[in-house]
Amino acid sequence: MLLVAVAAVRISSRSGLPSLLLYLGIGVAMGQDGFGHVDFSNAEMTQVIGYAALVVILAEGGLGTKWKQIKPALPAAAALSLAGVAVSVGVTAAGAHYLVGLAWQQALIIGAVVSSTDAAAVFSVLRRVPLPARVTGVLEAESGFNDAPVVILVVAFSAAGPMEHWYVLIGEIALELAIGAAIGLAVGWLGSFGLRHVALPASGLYPIAVMAIATSAYAAGAMAHGSGFLAVYLAAMVMGNAKLPHWPATRGFAEGLGWIAQIGMFVLLGLLVTPHELADDIVPALIIGLVLTMVARPLSVVVSLVPFRIPWAEEALMSWAGLRGAVPIILATIPMVTGVADSQRIFNIVFVLVVVYTLVQGPTLPWLAGKLRLAANSDAADLGIESAPLERLRGHLLSVSIPEGSRMHGVEVGELRLPKGAAVTLVVRDGTSSVPAPTTVLRKGDELLVVATDPVRDAAEARLRAVTQGGKLAGWLGTAGPEAR
Repeated sequence: MLLVAVAAVRISSRSGLPSLLLYLGIGVAMGQDGFGHVDFSNAEMTQVIGYAALVVILAEGGLGTKWKQIKPALPAAAALSLAGVAVSVGVTAAGAHYLVGLAWQQALIIGAVVSSTDAAAVFSVLRRVPLPARVTGVLEAESGFNDAPVVILVVAFSAAGPMEHWYVLIGEIALELAIGAAIGLAVGWLGSFGLRHVALPASGLYPIAVMAIATSAYAAGAMAHGSGFLAVYLAAMVMGNAKLPHWPATRGFAEGLGWIAQIGMFVLLGLLVTPHELADDIVPALIIGLVLTMVARPLSVVVSLVPFRIPWAEEALMSWAGLRGAVPIILATIPMVTGVADSQRIFNIVFVLVVVYTLVQGPTLPWLAGKLRLAANSDAADLGIESAPLERLRGHLLSVSIPEGSRMHGVEVGELRLPKGAAVTLVVRDGTSSVPAPTTVLRKGDELLVVATDPVRDAAEARLRAVTQGGKLAGWLGTAGPEAR
C-alpha cells in the first residue's frame, strides 16, 4: 500500500490532477466493493480524522503562503469567503430543490457543503500553474478563509428543530471569524517571537515546534468558540513569513506531513463510500454540479468582487478555479452524524459531484489560463536561506543557495553591499569550498555561508533577497525588493 501511495504522489505531481482523485480511488478499491473488501461505515470517526487532517493541511498551506503576495488579495478573498459563499449557497440550494426535488433542508445542506473551496486541492493545483499573483493570492486566501463560515452553516442547517433567524446566524459567523482571526494572529506572532529568540537544543526540533504551535492555534480557537480553521491558517501564515531558523527543513517537514494527512484523509473517505449505492445519485449530482460550476460560482465571484474592479478574464479564471476536494466530503459527514433524513444520499451526491467536477476543472485550468492570456511568467526564483541561531555568540549563520534565474549570478561579493556586521565567509561551488575575496564573482548554484550579528540579521537577509531580484543595483534604481519592507 505504501508503494501505491508513493506512485499516486508521483502521478499527481506530474499530471496536475489533484491528489484527491487518486487517493479516493485507493480507498474505494480497498472498500467493500473493491478487492480489499474492507467494511467501514463509521462517519463520526471519519469526521474527526478528517478535521485533524484538515488542520495539518491548512497549517502547511499557511506556511507556504507569501504575505507580499496575499496582502493585496485579502479584501477580495474575504468578500469571496463571506458574500460569495452566501450567493453560492442560495443558488446551489435553489437548483437542488427545484431541479432535483430535494427538500429545502437537504438542498441547503448540499449548497453549503459544496460552497467551500478545498485548501488541499487549491494548493496542489495552483502552485503548479503559473497564474498572476493577484489571482493566486485571492484563491489561496479564499480556500483558507471560507471553511469557517461554511462549517457554521452546515452545522446550523443540520441541527434538529427550527433554524435561528438569518441575522443571528450572520452574527455567529462574524463573531467566530473575529475570535479565530485574533487568536491565530496572536499565536502566530508569539510563536515566531519565541522561535527567533530561543535556540532549541537540536535543529530537528524547529519543524516540530512550528507544527505544534499551529495546531495549538486551532485548539485555542475552538476552545474560545471561534473558528479554529481560520486560527491555524493565520498562525501558520504569520510564522511562514517570519524568517524562522532552519526554515527549509521546517517547510519540507510540513509538506511531508501535509502529504500524509491528504493520503490518510482521502483513503478513509474512499473507504466510507459504497460505490454500488451511487448509481441513483449520479444524475442529481451532475445537475447540482452544473448549477454550482456554471451559475452559482461565477455569480458569487461577480457579485462579491464588484467593488474591486477585477478584469473579466481574471474573474472567469477564478470562477473555474473554485476547486472542491476532501473538505466538502468531510462536511457531508456532519448530517450523517447528526441524523439528518436522507443524509446518506447527501453524502453520495457530494461525493460524485466532487470527483466528477474536480476531474474536469483541475486538468483544464492551465488550458483556460492560456486561453485567457493569464499564464504568468515566472519571476526570478527566491533565495533559499536557512538560518541557524548562534545563541552564545549573539549571531546567526545564514546558509544561502543561489537558484536558477537569480540576478545574484555575476555579482561580486563586495557588490552585495551587506550591512556592517554581516559578511560572506564561505562559498561552495561544485563541491569545493573557498573563502571569498571582495572580487569573487558569484554564480547560480553557489552556496554561501553568511555570518550576521543579531542586530543586522534581518537587514542582511533582506539585502540578499533584494539582490537576487534586482541585481547589484537593487536599491539604487528602484528595485528594492524585500529590503524596502
